[in-house]
Amino acid sequence: MNNISPLASVSPNAILGDNIEIGPFAFVDDDVEIGDGCKIFPHATIFQYVKMGKNCQIYPGAVVGAVPQDLKFEGEVTSVEIGDNVTVRECATINRGTKASGKYVTKVGNDTLIMSYSHVAHDCVIGNHCILVSYVGLAGETVVDDWAIIGGGSKAHQFSKVGCHAMVGGMARINKDVPPYALCGHEPLSYVGVNIVGLRRRGFSSDTIRSIKDIYDMIYYAGLNISDGCAKVEAGFPQSEERDTILEFIRSSKRGIIRASDPTDRTAIE
Repeated sequence: MNNISPLASVSPNAILGDNIEIGPFAFVDDDVEIGDGCKIFPHATIFQYVKMGKNCQIYPGAVVGAVPQDLKFEGEVTSVEIGDNVTVRECATINRGTKASGKYVTKVGNDTLIMSYSHVAHDCVIGNHCILVSYVGLAGETVVDDWAIIGGGSKAHQFSKVGCHAMVGGMARINKDVPPYALCGHEPLSYVGVNIVGLRRRGFSSDTIRSIKDIYDMIYYAGLNISDGCAKVEAGFPQSEERDTILEFIRSSKRGIIRASDPTDRTAIE
């Protein structure tokens, strides 16, 4: 049974699951699908062509599914797809996809937290278990892989990519790709080590973390260019999911990866 405020505006064409709460002055448009157990707080707005999974929470002032802020958009039908257990905090915004990108959809994975005043632009893809801290801005077609965390106030250039389990410091300018498992900060944004704390929390062994660190030492600090560093890693390190994830990410990067910091700034494994 749903609990919908009489002061909310909910389209009769919206598809609602069970045990949904919609607060006063919330707006739910046509062609919206909301899964079981979701809570739409007062003054939240969900526009057309949004599909939301189970147990999501959309807080006051958040706007999901507004048309893209892209001058190439011509009113075509595009969408936003949100997974299960996603929280969108106050005044955050998620825009629909575009035809021009060829994607037509903006996606947010499961168990992701988008904090207050963050912006997810057209055709972005955010993975599972990600966190966008308050005031993060993702330009169009940015990709954020699973378990990545982007610090508050950071801004990502269009087409940028942040790899899985990476941690980006606050107020960062993300204009190059951030490789998987990396901890990065400084200005310009630089690799400063492995995201040790995050990896430990997620059950990575000390041996695996050490291997990731050694791989990045080879890529960044062995005096090789990135391509040669990757070749050395492929030849010199045993096959593993982490090794292959790093190599695939770097080799597929279109913008190039962030530079390395001075070695004295690296985070060491004690």
